[in-house]
Amino acid sequence: MKSIILSVMLIIGCAAYAQKFTLIELPYATDALEPVISKQTMELHHGKHLQGYVNNLNNLIKGTKYENMELIDIVKQSDGALFNNAGQTLNHNLYFTQFSPSAKTTPDGKLAKAIKDQWGSFENFKTEFNKAGTSVFGSGWVWLASDNNGNLFIIQEPNGDNPVTSNLNPLMGIDVWEHAYYLDYQNKRADHLKAVWDIIDWNTVSERYK
Repeated sequence: MKSIILSVMLIIGCAAYAQKFTLIELPYATDALEPVISKQTMELHHGKHLQGYVNNLNNLIKGTKYENMELIDIVKQSDGALFNNAGQTLNHNLYFTQFSPSAKTTPDGKLAKAIKDQWGSFENFKTEFNKAGTSVFGSGWVWLASDNNGNLFIIQEPNGDNPVTSNLNPLMGIDVWEHAYYLDYQNKRADHLKAVWDIIDWNTVSERYK
């Protein structure tokens, strides 16, 4: 009986470990962001690409000092394959949860003021952000980030990097890896960047700024 109990506990323990990091649930249906992001792209990007990063992350932290760390701390302290998969998990968690089919498409309050102070207007900010996203060489991300004093920055990051490694707070990030847009826009990254403004929920971004 004791051996059976121990075996059951071991199975439960393994199952619990496998759930250390899990695929985030989308706060909308997979077709809800069409035509900006198609259902097919969403299912592949979220259900396949992000799931792969999450699976790799769980495998890589097992038995290491990172096993009990929060995701953001793993990103700040790791390197190599672990950093890549932890970074992409964090990036995509922020990415998918910043969208809404009924998005508030302009900021207000403190964030709106900070954007105007930094770039002169929201339209100027969007222009500069799109330029930064279009000019990322190869695969990577473009971010709106803030420091602890509330100052804003447009940050280009290669591959799976995130502004947290520079002690900045990621507020909004657009994935410019080809898997994020190629089915819908082919090689027209700039068109994707222009379209995505229609689904960014500035209520969510403003909450991150607070």
